[in-house]
Amino acid sequence: MWFYLVTLVGLYYLLRWYREKQVVSNLQEKHVFITGCDSGFGNLLARQLDRRGMKVLAACLTEKGAAELRNKTSDRLETVILDVTNTESIVAATQWVKERVGNRGLWGLVNNAGISIPSGPNEWMNKEDFAKILEVNLLGVIEVTLSMLPLVRKAKGRVVNVSSILGRISVFGGGYCISKYGVEAFSDSLRRELCYFGVKVAIIEPGFFQTAISNSDRHFSHVKMLWDRASSEVKEIYDKKFLLSYLSELKILLGKMSTEDLSLVTDCMEHALTSRHPRTRYSAGWDAKLFYIPLSYLPTCLSDALFYRSSLKPDKAL
Repeated sequence: MWFYLVTLVGLYYLLRWYREKQVVSNLQEKHVFITGCDSGFGNLLARQLDRRGMKVLAACLTEKGAAELRNKTSDRLETVILDVTNTESIVAATQWVKERVGNRGLWGLVNNAGISIPSGPNEWMNKEDFAKILEVNLLGVIEVTLSMLPLVRKAKGRVVNVSSILGRISVFGGGYCISKYGVEAFSDSLRRELCYFGVKVAIIEPGFFQTAISNSDRHFSHVKMLWDRASSEVKEIYDKKFLLSYLSELKILLGKMSTEDLSLVTDCMEHALTSRHPRTRYSAGWDAKLFYIPLSYLPTCLSDALFYRSSLKPDKAL
């Protein structure tokens, strides 16, 4: 019995490997629009696809970021300035893309732009702190997608949304985890709707990586700023021990458990754009595969206990 079971599992993974190795034809003729290309995953993906010969349309928040990216890539790659929280900027970028793709349509849309601050204990923040992240990470993804969708549908192309393993399990407060849960829900509904038109939607769920938005020093400074501005009542309730415990958890998540190799994420993005049979979800990073995904399936009492354990040991050196 075990022999047959192992054989079936082996055949399944062999067939899956074969299907996923099949590549879309005429990649050099296809346009891909990527948001958040100033740094991090978006910047690396733009350079990666450019080396592969694809026509990359890279959206950056700043002219400096755009200029630096152009200096590192071929003449095929073009840049545009985009603020995903500004409707006029999105409309202008969509028109810019339309002029370049013409009747061929847009093969790939990668919603990568995102921020992670303000984040911290929920009670230390206000509505505006939550809204700031949601405007970029969730509403920005939705508005850019809706604006570009006619172009993607024309090409029967791909939408790749960058979520996070924190879209499966929330480990700290603020709008970041909320926004990623929202991206997961939006992507799921979009995938079911667009399959009718031949459009495929993929979700990228990275673990913790060392990028600009996960910089530990910035997060530490921000949490301490939230503590400083908190009311005397909040400080009395939470006290300094809680602050040290919280910073200890951040030190582990953003330092010891984060990965430097960003290509683990961009390789997933590239596969979602170039494979004839892309996955619906990609988990990038060993922490995502071996810790956070299994953790998300555990009973709540067990997953909570793992985080409470670290809270009992604040790092007094912080």
